[in-house]
Amino acid sequence: MENWSQLNELREAYRDRINIRLDEGGESQYEKEIMVCAGTGCLSSKSQEFITALEGELEKNGIRETINIVSTGCFGLCAQGPIVIIYPEGTFYRQVQPKDAKKIVAKHIMKGEVVEKLLYHDHESKEIINKLLDTPFYQKQERVALRNCGRIDPEKIEEYIAFDGYQALAKVLNVYSRDDVLATLKTSGLRGRGGAGFPTFMKWSFAKESPSDQKYVICNADEGDPGAFMDRSVLEGDPHAIIEAMTIAGYTIGASQGYVYVRAEYPTAVKRLQIAIDQARETGFLGENILGTDFSFDLDLRLGSGAFVCGEETALLESIEGKRGEPRPRPPFPAVKGLFGKPTIVNNVETLANIPQIIVKGSEWFASMGTEKSKGTKVFALGGKIQNTGLVEIPMGTTLREIVEDIGGGIPDGKKFKAAQTGGPSGGCIPPEHYDVAIDYDNLTAIGSMMGSGGLIVMDEQNCMVDIAKFFLEFTVEESCGKCVPCRIGTKRLLEILEKITMGKATLEDLDKMEELCHHISENSLCGLGQTAPNPVLSTYHYFKEEYLAHVLEHRCPAGVCKNLIQYTIDPENCTGCTACAKTCPVSAIHGEVKKVHEIDQAVCIKCGLCIDTCRFKAINVG
Repeated sequence: MENWSQLNELREAYRDRINIRLDEGGESQYEKEIMVCAGTGCLSSKSQEFITALEGELEKNGIRETINIVSTGCFGLCAQGPIVIIYPEGTFYRQVQPKDAKKIVAKHIMKGEVVEKLLYHDHESKEIINKLLDTPFYQKQERVALRNCGRIDPEKIEEYIAFDGYQALAKVLNVYSRDDVLATLKTSGLRGRGGAGFPTFMKWSFAKESPSDQKYVICNADEGDPGAFMDRSVLEGDPHAIIEAMTIAGYTIGASQGYVYVRAEYPTAVKRLQIAIDQARETGFLGENILGTDFSFDLDLRLGSGAFVCGEETALLESIEGKRGEPRPRPPFPAVKGLFGKPTIVNNVETLANIPQIIVKGSEWFASMGTEKSKGTKVFALGGKIQNTGLVEIPMGTTLREIVEDIGGGIPDGKKFKAAQTGGPSGGCIPPEHYDVAIDYDNLTAIGSMMGSGGLIVMDEQNCMVDIAKFFLEFTVEESCGKCVPCRIGTKRLLEILEKITMGKATLEDLDKMEELCHHISENSLCGLGQTAPNPVLSTYHYFKEEYLAHVLEHRCPAGVCKNLIQYTIDPENCTGCTACAKTCPVSAIHGEVKKVHEIDQAVCIKCGLCIDTCRFKAINVG
C-alpha cells in the first residue's frame, strides 16, 4: 500500500463487492450473502458443519457461485447460537443446525420464503422477530469495540478495509503529529478497559516522553477471568482493528515493535490474528515505510500458557522475556522501564479496539457517550442466571437493572435477582439495593465492586453467597504465582476459613479473623491479583452478612447449596411412591415400597440432587 489515496480506491472497490450487506443499492457480485457466526461459541454448536452442509445444498441446486457465505465473528446473542443472517433481507435465524441447511436453501434462497420455525421468538411478548437488531437484546446497546463482529469476514483484509479499516492509521500518519494523537485520546476520555481504568493518553504520554533507542507496544489478550470472553470475541471477529490500533500506538510513542500476548487456549483467535498479521504485512500496513511514510512498525504473537497472573502487565512482560510469569515491583512502571528494560505500553484488547473509531469519528463523538468520568462504552460477557447469555456493549452509565432485565431478558423461571458479580475474581457482588446503579468505574468502586475486564455473572436466590466467595477464592489460590507471602499464604488461610463456614464448623471469631485477613492481604500483596483477591469475600460479607451468620450460628445454608448444612427430605403429601427417585439415586439412599411414601437415609445420602431432577411431583425438599 503506497499511500492514503490508494487505500481509498481499494475501499470503494471492496465496498462495491458487498453492497448487498451495506444496503447501498447498485450492482452486486452476489444475489445473496449468508452470514454465519464462526465465533468459538457457535463453532462448538456445529456452525462449521452447517456451513459445509449449506455449501453442499447450494452446489446441488447449481447456485453456489451466486451466493456468498461469510464466516463471521460473534453476533453477541450467544444464547440463540448458531446465528445466521441472510442479506439483503437481513433475516435472522437462530439455533441453526446442519440439518436446517436444506430447508433454508429450498425455501428461503430458492423461493424467497422465511423458515418460520428458525426465527426468533421473544420469550416475553412471544413476538416473532425477523431481524437481529430488532430484538430487545440490542435495543440499548451501542457497538463500538464490537462494531465489526458479525459484519465482516475476519480472515479477509479487504472486508476490514471496506468498513473503513486502516483509515485511522492513514489519517494519523498523514495528518496527525504524535502530540495530536495524545490530545485526541485525552479529549475522548478513553480509559483502560482492562479493569484499572487508567487514562489511555496518560500511559501513552509517559512512554512517549521516556527516551530510548527502542520502545514496545503490547496488547494484553491474556483474558483469564472465569466466564469472560470479550477480548477473545474481538480477536476472532475483528483482528485488524487491534493491528491498526497498535500501529497507531507505535507511531505515537516512537516504537517499532509490538507483541500480542494471547493465551494458547484461544486457538481460533490465534489463527485469525496470525492471518491478519500476515495480510497486513503483505498489504503494507506493517513493516517498513508504512503507507509511503518513514514510519516502520511490525507485530508478532506470543502465546501464554494460561496463568491468570500473566494478565498483570509486569508478569506478562516477564513471560514474553522467557521468564517465569511473576509480577515486578513498581515503580519503575512499564512506560519507563518495561519489556527488556525499554519503555513499553500495555493495553488490553478492548481498549485498543476503540482507538481507530476515535480517530475516524472524532474524540467528541466518543466522549458524547457515557458519564462525566467514564466515557464511551463497555463490553460485558453476560452470564449466569440470565435468559440472554452473551456479549453486550453498553454506554457507560447504563444501569445494572437495564443490563439484566432489558438486555439480558431477566432471570429464568420467575426467580428473583440476588446479586451480580463484576470484575471476576478481582471484583465484588452487587446486591439488590444497588440494582439501579449506573455502571461506570467510580460507581462500581464506591459500592465495593469494580469494572474489571468485563465479566458480569448474574445470580438468583438459589445461589449461596458464601459459596460464591469460596468459588472465586479457590480460583485465586490456584492462580497465585506465590512470589509474595500475603498472597501465597494469606489467600490459603482465607480459603480455609470459608471452607469451615460452608461446613458449619466456623465460629464468630473466625468471621473476625476472616475480615482482618482480607484487609491484610489487600494492603500488603505485591500485585493486583493479591490486592483484589479478598474483594469477593469482603463484598459478600458486607451485603449478605446474614448468610454468613446463618452458616455459623444456625449451621444452615439459606440457599440450600452447602452440602454439609442441608438435608434432602421427602414430602409425604406429594410423594406418590413411583420409585423414580430410588432408581436414580447412585448410592441407594432412598427406600420405600411402590405406591407408598419413600424415605431418605440421611447417613447415606450424598446430596447430589439427582432425586430432585427426577421427581415429577416436587416431593423432594431441601432444607
